Amino acid sequence: MAGHPDLAEMRERYARIEARRGVSAIDGLVLLAGLYAAISPWVVHFSTSSPELRANNLIIGLALVAIGLGLALAPERMYRMSGIISVIGVWMVISPWVVTVGHTATRGLIWNNVLIGAVCCMLGLAAIGMVRQSTRSPGTGG
Repeated sequence: MAGHPDLAEMRERYARIEARRGVSAIDGLVLLAGLYAAISPWVVHFSTSSPELRANNLIIGLALVAIGLGLALAPERMYRMSGIISVIGVWMVISPWVVTVGHTATRGLIWNNVLIGAVCCMLGLAAIGMVRQSTRSPGTGG
């Protein structure tokens, strides 16, 4: 095996896979946050007076699921776009007031979206931090 022509390439590939272990946790957590956001209208029992917020959470949740799958399946392409997770998190926080114009959002709806938004913001910031750390060249110091 020591004389195999692809040995250096295989070692580099295994090193990249090993370095990506923490990133896999973010992929899975984004996927789970998206699944919860999509089903949350039925879990939290959104009232019938806010069908707009129900549709909002379903669409945003499915978008997060797609982003989570993209991060897991094509990380080289998707991690540069991981900042969108934080933007979605901010939208989830403000959406009970923006989407339910003319209706009153219940306390449960507001807390549900604020918690989902906070989790998404943290995951997005963690992903951005990993991207910055991985693109930093070793000799530049920053």
